[in-house]
Amino acid sequence: MALLEKFKATATKIEQLCAGGRDPTQVVIDHIISPTEGTVEGRHTILAGTNNYLGLTFDPACIEAGRKAIEEQGTGTTGSRMANGSFATHTALERELADFFQMPYGMVFSTGYAANLGTLTALLKPGDTVLLDADAHASLYDGCQMSGADVFRFRHNDVSSLEKRLQRLGDRTKDCLVITEGLYSVIGDCAPLVEIVELKNRYGAYLMVDEAHSLGVYGERGCGVAEVQGVMDEVDFIVGTFSKSLGAMGGFCVSPHAELELVRYVSRPFIFTASSSPSIIASTREALRQIKARPELRETLWRNANHLYEGLKNQGFEVGPEISPVVAVRLGKKEVALPFWNRLLESGVYTNLMMPPASPDRHSYIRCSVSAAHSEQQVESVINAFANLKDQQ
Repeated sequence: MALLEKFKATATKIEQLCAGGRDPTQVVIDHIISPTEGTVEGRHTILAGTNNYLGLTFDPACIEAGRKAIEEQGTGTTGSRMANGSFATHTALERELADFFQMPYGMVFSTGYAANLGTLTALLKPGDTVLLDADAHASLYDGCQMSGADVFRFRHNDVSSLEKRLQRLGDRTKDCLVITEGLYSVIGDCAPLVEIVELKNRYGAYLMVDEAHSLGVYGERGCGVAEVQGVMDEVDFIVGTFSKSLGAMGGFCVSPHAELELVRYVSRPFIFTASSSPSIIASTREALRQIKARPELRETLWRNANHLYEGLKNQGFEVGPEISPVVAVRLGKKEVALPFWNRLLESGVYTNLMMPPASPDRHSYIRCSVSAAHSEQQVESVINAFANLKDQQ
């Protein structure tokens, strides 16, 4: 096969995606009006698929912090922290994240994807073992595969499946890392961390929890699903991103293990990637302060999540197994989901189309992510848009 010949199959798939009118992976938001509104193809559009859970992208304090950082420190760092040195604000954010999760050690990466790759490729080596939830994010899969460790999947959120895997490992459990997410981002279900922690302790394994979609959303302090389930002090590594509730870009890992301080010396995605710009670090630090100081943001978010979930359920749509800020409607075949997504966009509602292989069960979903910034009227408009298109399925 010629070098570029392989792209013919990709081109065919793109043509199929565009058959309904537009490529759902290439939507252009022409103008951002607010955390929940924009202009798409000349239409005023409700943004119901942005993961902007707390609506902090337009928060005045976060914007001011970023603006001030640009004026004082410039637009970028122009290199990696290993080669060019760390700005004081980078190390300050690491301390603040560690304190937020009540752990002694923290590390910041330039993206959430790099946080997972960088942490996993440093922690794992050939001969180690990973037990990975089958529905885990692609970055977790990629980090495990790149590490060379032996990777085994267990059925999604299935504790009995995990235990069977652990039993088969025998003495290898001491070199085993169990990986799960807090809140899963396709259908909005949470991991049974209490049961997973019990198994992890019984078999002597380690546990990593990705709280990317649950940071700022769950728990009294907003630390995530591990906090709300009361097991945060039993987790060995918590990873996450700045690109959801924190409204910026970047990633992190926190841990009670001092070895995290050594990860920065062996993690290639950390060593060879330019560090985040000062404005991103500054706005992230301010967003973290907002999460701690404004619990009412979570209260509003959950009110909106309940409103949308119950509203779609009452309209007869098949929604996820539990209420969360990720509200997904299962539409089955992509031949149904693709035109439905197109008509929603034409109705002025932007959502996420999730199809195999990105969806977990070979079905297609329309995914909404609720924000604390959504008004009650906006949530009702989203419900009405779905309801108006229901008969066209």
